[in-house]
Amino acid sequence: MAFSINDDHFSASFHLPSLENELCLRHGKMVKEAGYILSNTTGNDPLEGLVMIDTLQRLGIDYHFREEIEAFLNTQYMNFSSPNHLPLDVFGVALRFRLLRQEGYNVSQEVFNNFRNEEGNFHLIQENDVKGLMALYEASQLSMESEDILDEAGDFSAKLLNHHESEIVANTLKHPYHKSLARFMVKNFLNNIDIRNENIKVFSELAKIDCEIVRSIHQKEILEISNWWKDLGLAKELKFARDQPLKWHMWSMSVLIDPNLSEQRVELTKPISLVYIIDDIFDLYGTLNDLSIFTEAVNEWDLTAANQLPESMKISLKALFDITERISTKIFEKHGWNPIESLQKSWKKLCNAFLEEAKWFASGKLPKPEEYLRNGIVSSGVHVVLVHMFFLLGQGINKETVDFVDGFPPIISFIATILRLWDDLGTAEDENQDGHDGSYLECYIREHPNVTVERAREHVSHLICDAWKKLNQECLSRSPFSPSFTKACLNVARMIPLMYSYDDNPSLASLKEYTRSLAAQLESKPF
Repeated sequence: MAFSINDDHFSASFHLPSLENELCLRHGKMVKEAGYILSNTTGNDPLEGLVMIDTLQRLGIDYHFREEIEAFLNTQYMNFSSPNHLPLDVFGVALRFRLLRQEGYNVSQEVFNNFRNEEGNFHLIQENDVKGLMALYEASQLSMESEDILDEAGDFSAKLLNHHESEIVANTLKHPYHKSLARFMVKNFLNNIDIRNENIKVFSELAKIDCEIVRSIHQKEILEISNWWKDLGLAKELKFARDQPLKWHMWSMSVLIDPNLSEQRVELTKPISLVYIIDDIFDLYGTLNDLSIFTEAVNEWDLTAANQLPESMKISLKALFDITERISTKIFEKHGWNPIESLQKSWKKLCNAFLEEAKWFASGKLPKPEEYLRNGIVSSGVHVVLVHMFFLLGQGINKETVDFVDGFPPIISFIATILRLWDDLGTAEDENQDGHDGSYLECYIREHPNVTVERAREHVSHLICDAWKKLNQECLSRSPFSPSFTKACLNVARMIPLMYSYDDNPSLASLKEYTRSLAAQLESKPF
């Protein structure tokens, strides 16, 4: 079996001596009670066990029962190909398929042939089977390249579900579980289930206590990040640049969701912040000559090479060098590997990609869309962030994995593609910046003058869909990376639509509300 997409390797114990003992006692009691319910259900009713695991995942509390869930799903996988053990309806088949594939089991799309007619069409499913259609649509989100059956299942279920106007159907179509962040969909999930069910009451109570614990941790992180950002002084020196440390920490909170990774979240926010700041320097401030000198100083990793630069750019460069050195030292002390060369390489690639874009748009000549995207994948900053995250997690660090992560591996490339294309769709209304660095959409329309903007956007959406399929394949294949790193990478992809679109996404509203509430007692900039 390949490694698991959803295997977080969370610790069930929270190291929070400051929390009241009563809360910790309640938490332990609820974990035991929920565990008993899960064990009893999976032992007596396999289909209900699948439903219960899905519920635990959607409430964000499944990590407490990782071993129990793994044992149950392993049994389900052993029975997967046996006709005597197949659930009879599409709901059961689709739910089991999704839960198994999420955990890395090699389950075939052909199981859905049972619901196709002789012509291969999904006509053996009733239009009023909303629950089954929703499960089928959710399962289709884990499709990989050339999986036509799953693609057809997704199209078929979406077409029929579009006729239903219920909130839960609309949310499933817009925000399927596999491409969403469960923790920030909890409120929405609870609004659409029967809270009167005694088991659901226990699970929802545990989820609420979990949220209180995590909230306490995050509040401390927000305070630490706010103080770090203030002491760094870049906001004061760089009036033109974004000043949004809380927003930047939203990335870390959403990607590294293990409560025990507080230190890693705080450290990860630092390079994330610098990516935004350096992006603004290239986009809004520096002349082309200044940017060339800045990039050369990064390539040489030498502050003296930047003597000719404006003071604000020299200050930014020094911050980059200092923060990289400090993070490298911490990682070496904790994990015994000094990542300084890898971190430096990632920053060099980023700045060279930024400079390439600056040259393009200074000349007034847009590159071909393919050329723009190749460079844009690097300038997205995803590689910088994920290289830092890899070393901060500290799992499986060796020469093979370090060489692999340095080389911009496919898992990082596909996530960077998703981010670049989402960003370039032009939906990031909160950026509110005056600079112009072009977009894939603009390059594509220039290359295809007869294509409408609407068709061009459809093309970009198709590219995003393809990148997700490739990402699914990477996450379900054997890799030198740890399951924790892989899951965190997936969370980056899940976070992208929240950060780069401002529609009616309930996750976005929940995330912003959550972060604002954490910072309610702190002096902070509005989003």
